[in-house]
Amino acid sequence: MENVRVLRTAKVADVGEEDTEADLSRLQTQIAQRVRQARSQNNMSRRLLSESSGVSQRYLAQLEAADGNISIGVLLRVARALGLKLEWLIGDIDPLDAELAQCIALFRAADPETRAIILEKLKEQDTSHKRSRRICFVGLRGAGKSTLGALAADCLNIPFMELNEQIEHLAGMPTGEIIGLYGQDGYRRLERDALIEVSETYDEVLMAAAGGVVEDVGTYNTLLSRFHTVWLRADPDDHMGRVREQGDERPMAGHPAAMEHLKRILSEREADYSRADVQLDTSALTLDASLEKLVELIKTHKFLV
Repeated sequence: MENVRVLRTAKVADVGEEDTEADLSRLQTQIAQRVRQARSQNNMSRRLLSESSGVSQRYLAQLEAADGNISIGVLLRVARALGLKLEWLIGDIDPLDAELAQCIALFRAADPETRAIILEKLKEQDTSHKRSRRICFVGLRGAGKSTLGALAADCLNIPFMELNEQIEHLAGMPTGEIIGLYGQDGYRRLERDALIEVSETYDEVLMAAAGGVVEDVGTYNTLLSRFHTVWLRADPDDHMGRVREQGDERPMAGHPAAMEHLKRILSEREADYSRADVQLDTSALTLDASLEKLVELIKTHKFLV
């Protein structure tokens, strides 16, 4: 049994010796550079650092030249004398990056709920997050999100859904009742929950979002990070006309200045809608022409690859 233990130890040493030496050399160089920079930033001579840390000037000179055997105990004393944490000398984080250091300190001091919010925000900004084969249409009512979405999904042989329907399913009540009971803020929270649920349930889907999905920055950032996005846009006259053709008089009812209101909404949301990956103007296009261009757009940008 003793021979087996010796053999195993020998094999581990043989296999990792070169890599270990290379890593040690890089670590020594990193520590040397950071000690020199920190000492310079603190306006400390090597003699003063020696007195503060209890480490000889000779060892400090070797340390700063990356030419000394590293002792954890000695490094700890040097780090404390420089006002640094030991892990900042030997870790990947640059201790002299003031902004990063402040972020770390604030995150450590934050309560669990705040930490969770911060982590979620950072995940939303992670552009490497897998969007898979998920596509979402954004834009105002009347741009063709539902009509073109269903047709495009058939052409591409993928599922189609309305985000509003997912919200209603999650809440167990129609949209009007959700807003009446929980208000706009409650509706937006459910909208975000539904969006996350869809992204975690489907690797492949084509979805139409309500025009106001851009009103909550967090929700929209989540959408952009988890879906390929297409802004379906149209002229205000087309938006209004198409909605009325569908038998929906809400844009005009009791609102003589409805067109001006629509134009203002388009203007206010244009910057947000333009954050989508691509856009398609459906004005002056027939339904068939819009569908053809949309499918071509999806294939050209390889959203389903």
